[in-house]
Amino acid sequence: MKIFQYLLATFVASFMLVGCVSKSHLAKKEVSDNAKLFNKPSDEKAGLYIYRESGIVGSLTRKNLYIDDRFIAESSPNMFFYVEVDGDKEYKISTESEFSNNDIILKIDKNKLYFINQYIRGGVFNRGANLKIIDEKVAKKAILNPSMELGNTFK
Repeated sequence: MKIFQYLLATFVASFMLVGCVSKSHLAKKEVSDNAKLFNKPSDEKAGLYIYRESGIVGSLTRKNLYIDDRFIAESSPNMFFYVEVDGDKEYKISTESEFSNNDIILKIDKNKLYFINQYIRGGVFNRGANLKIIDEKVAKKAILNPSMELGNTFK
């Protein structure tokens, strides 16, 4: 009986820790709500939103995101990221995919907001990912979904 109690306590403790770890990559709710206001970026900067909606394909898949080959975040479904970057520059935005990264090149003007959708697609051995520039109205509607949460970025 003692062994059963020990195993049960270990299982419950492990389950609680896994729950904490899985949310550690998310920003605080207040920060997420503020990012959903779509405020004008800081002077000489541009705002870049990268978001990923949930879907049937790849719902458990996490994929890395990069700006100019610098890791910024690991995405999962119903997650978005907001990063301010220097305006009037060209950037390579990349996502990890099945065999290599998929990139888009984006010319960014200062004082503007840009929206990129990361989507998951089927692959040969693993799920792949790709990026698509999205219209502001469509992207804002997706990001304002109550289930969409702001992820932490690594700058």
